[in-house]
Amino acid sequence: MLVMGILNITPDSFADGGKYNNFESAIRRGQEMIAEGVDIIDIGGESTKPGAERITLEEELERVIPVIRELSQLGIKISIDTMRSEVARKAIEAGASIINDVSGGLADPEMLTTAAGLELPYIAMHWRGHSKDMNSQAVYKDVVSEVIEELQERITASLDAGIKKDNLIIDPGIGFAKDADHNWAIIDSISTFVDLGYPVLVGASRKRFLGGDNPDLREAATIALTQRLSTTGIWAIRVHSVKPHKEVMSA
Repeated sequence: MLVMGILNITPDSFADGGKYNNFESAIRRGQEMIAEGVDIIDIGGESTKPGAERITLEEELERVIPVIRELSQLGIKISIDTMRSEVARKAIEAGASIINDVSGGLADPEMLTTAAGLELPYIAMHWRGHSKDMNSQAVYKDVVSEVIEELQERITASLDAGIKKDNLIIDPGIGFAKDADHNWAIIDSISTFVDLGYPVLVGASRKRFLGGDNPDLREAATIALTQRLSTTGIWAIRVHSVKPHKEVMSA
């Protein structure tokens, strides 16, 4: 199982907003993650926390491209966390090699064809709408079967757009249009997602369903979840810290 380290170049992300919101601090954090053994650095310039407002294309590019260009020279694999095809394309030109799209191609009609043309790994997450109103979409009769059904639709759309099966990765979207019970139901059934036959990414780091009002105090629960997921056959975990997760996986 790989460790994908989160690098949010934003002022408003729920767990680390503002910590790395300039070039110098972002590069420093990237170097720290590399030293701790990170496998992939996931760089994003737009917060997708519940209630977040969207930023402009220009602002997103200004935040992420210089950091990607600099860190890619250190030989680390980089994914670009974006819902915009133009950001994805320019990030790949700057040195990223994976597209991590939390909308699964739904936010930008050009994303899937862009990803197909780039012929690089594409992560399609389960998504029901933008952050501003996604909590109102957290309504399910059977969350596991419905999320799988909706992910299957994104898989089909991705393949139809020309993305190769070997380049497609799926993410059940923990915390996106889901409440705590929904998140735990998905985690309890994660093998069902693995059985779909695609690499699975899980991003649950420090999210509210892990308990408490302070994201930093959810780190112990995140590490415990990493230990639990390490035997499930998923492809990677997406986390804020790196070292403790690498350690618990090798214990």
